Amino acid sequence: MELSVIIPTYNENENVELLVSKLSDALNGIDWEVIFVDDDSPDGTANIVRDIAKENWNVRILHRIGRRGLSSACIEGMLSSSAPYFAIIDGDLQHDETILPEMLRYMKDDDLDIVVASRYADNGGTGDWDRSRVKKSQFATKLSKVIIPSELTDPMSGFFMIKRESFEKSVRNLSSIGFKILVDLFASSPTPFKFREVPYEFRSRLNGKSKLDATAVWDYILLLLDKLVGKWIPVRFISFTIIGGSGIIVHLLIFSILFHIFHRSFIISQSIAMMVAMISNYILNNILTYKDQKLKGFAWLTGFVSFSIVCIVGAFANVGVASYMFKENAGWAFSALTGILIGAVWNYAMTRIFTWHKVRR
Repeated sequence: MELSVIIPTYNENENVELLVSKLSDALNGIDWEVIFVDDDSPDGTANIVRDIAKENWNVRILHRIGRRGLSSACIEGMLSSSAPYFAIIDGDLQHDETILPEMLRYMKDDDLDIVVASRYADNGGTGDWDRSRVKKSQFATKLSKVIIPSELTDPMSGFFMIKRESFEKSVRNLSSIGFKILVDLFASSPTPFKFREVPYEFRSRLNGKSKLDATAVWDYILLLLDKLVGKWIPVRFISFTIIGGSGIIVHLLIFSILFHIFHRSFIISQSIAMMVAMISNYILNNILTYKDQKLKGFAWLTGFVSFSIVCIVGAFANVGVASYMFKENAGWAFSALTGILIGAVWNYAMTRIFTWHKVRR
């Protein structure tokens, strides 16, 4: 086996058969296999792949249950293969599979670590993207320059080929967060990758729906933060703390509306504001910080109860520590910040144990 094509999927049952056919045409004469890594798609994508695999020895399915995420799916797919080269390609038919032989040729002839299919290299293109999407992609590219080589024109690309040895050098340093596995690989390599870019024109999606949403943007931000400070501060704690900061804004906004506009008493305004902020924090943490172990149904209700209890205790700890330090002449600013830090660490640690206790990473 010379090449393993890794395809992460979620609800792509309409595209699988056509994609396998296109790969067969493009990779004629190459010893290859395709590994679909499916995150338990409710549309039965995994079953479609199994049916195809009965007639095609080089088609495999890695069916993940209880795990989500494009980056981690790509990583598990590569780890399941014995080929010397891996190609990562989306399952939505928007990547041009016909350039895979060219990418493989460059990998071998130039002894490269990685070949990236680029939309922004000369003769590449973003297809029918509107101006807003192009600007967002270019902005994300600029942000990535903090942690990866500036020469890479399309670090947001989800279409690339990598040598096994190069992947294995980086794999234990990978963050596995979100969608941008290429950024993760470049930032995690102990030595700079020797790379080349190949232009391609991004296609329009034929079937299914795009998986990009607001949570993908959040994941990308967390990936960059993890690469910058993740050695010292857990990225979940960073997310938890940022959301906690948003809760302060929510609290002040609700309090101001009730107290100043509707003229409610201080105690009522403060109590309602605290409850709304607590609910906001819980919902956002469940969607963003712990999206891989999102609580639903009855578990959502019990999780909110445990979250509330922990945060109330954390509030007492915050006030208690800050008051003690202030009495010891530590200064009001330092005392307040220490109390906030103690409360934040307590809330994060305890909710991780009692609210989202099934999350292990």
